[in-house]
Amino acid sequence: MSHTLSTHVLDTTLGQPAQDLKLTLKNDRGQVIAEGLTNEDGRFNDWPVDGFDNGVFELTFHTGDYLTRQHGQAFYPKASICFELIGPDAHFHVPLLVSPYSYSTYRGS
Repeated sequence: MSHTLSTHVLDTTLGQPAQDLKLTLKNDRGQVIAEGLTNEDGRFNDWPVDGFDNGVFELTFHTGDYLTRQHGQAFYPKASICFELIGPDAHFHVPLLVSPYSYSTYRGS
């Protein structure tokens, strides 16, 4: 199996991508698989080149610093999303919509 993964973070208050927002991806054993900052388009592109096997992963968006810089406050300092990659090779997209007092996600395409 070799799944691919992508993410995109949008600041719904500003109506624009969330640039320089730190994220961390861990496997179900707590090992860090990828980490870094979103780019000017709110995307992160430094995933493992071999892709991902089936399994459970946790993607943590460290929203506190970004929201404090942009809005002066951050009720949610982190947004952690646990998801499972399963089945035949596929692309999985895990977007995050964020504002100082809320966040949401869904399985994108």
